[in-house]
Amino acid sequence: MIDTLPPLREVVRAHGLEPKKSLGQNFLFDLNLTSRIARAAGPLDDVTVVEIGPGPGGLTRALLAAGAREVIAVERDERCLAALSEIAAHYPDRLEIVAGDALATDLAQLVAGVAGRKQICANLPYNIGTALLVQWLESPVWPPWYDKLTLMFQREVAERIVATPEQRVDYGRLGVLCGCLTKARILFDVPPSAFTPPPKVVSSVVELLPRTDPLPCRIEILSAVTQAAFHQRRKMLRQSLKGLGVEALELLNAAGIDGTKRAEEVDVAGFVRLAQQLVILRSR
Repeated sequence: MIDTLPPLREVVRAHGLEPKKSLGQNFLFDLNLTSRIARAAGPLDDVTVVEIGPGPGGLTRALLAAGAREVIAVERDERCLAALSEIAAHYPDRLEIVAGDALATDLAQLVAGVAGRKQICANLPYNIGTALLVQWLESPVWPPWYDKLTLMFQREVAERIVATPEQRVDYGRLGVLCGCLTKARILFDVPPSAFTPPPKVVSSVVELLPRTDPLPCRIEILSAVTQAAFHQRRKMLRQSLKGLGVEALELLNAAGIDGTKRAEEVDVAGFVRLAQQLVILRSR
């Protein structure tokens, strides 16, 4: 036990919180496992943690028990709010509950004015996990407001996050964005049996540390280039980059990249050069 609150299974029964597939919900009842995730995010002294999709609050409780100064929990499912309120009462002034869709919530605004270090730690809903990560990476201000991300994804998504051209099957737009902007690594796996209901796939906890000095480029342009390149990943770049509004071969020559290469053969630095040169060519 990490606190004197009721076991999570009892909380779920008391509030009628059957996981909803439409919300991508898979609850973690094992507080030893949620505590392991919280430790992976730590040390949490003087840290404000933003949690996405806390559900009945298993990870929320672990983060607070691990010493987080405050947890800001963003929850879309109104059924979970009463259970989270019980946790807030147990940890006075340390849990803020925000009812809303994380994709439509300005997290930077939530922590505006909050002193000290800030992180995001979450067992992300499978159906929006990648979209949330890309949204956070495409922050207009860098370094961003958070200094660490500790996130759970499906294992296949985690492998795409840390992939390089050496892992061609997994390497794609997500690997380029994460490689450019963060230092990412997979910390550990979580088996399907740990969840209710058990998903059909293994999950992984990933740590992403924002780079303070990433290779210089406009992230929205880098995102557009990678999207075009990997959308038709089996085609040569001289074909797949035709939709960017400039002559593809001119762009590739300016970036020093062979037009017969495919997207999976270009490293992060190469995609950054493409993004830089695209800005120059578009400005002419």
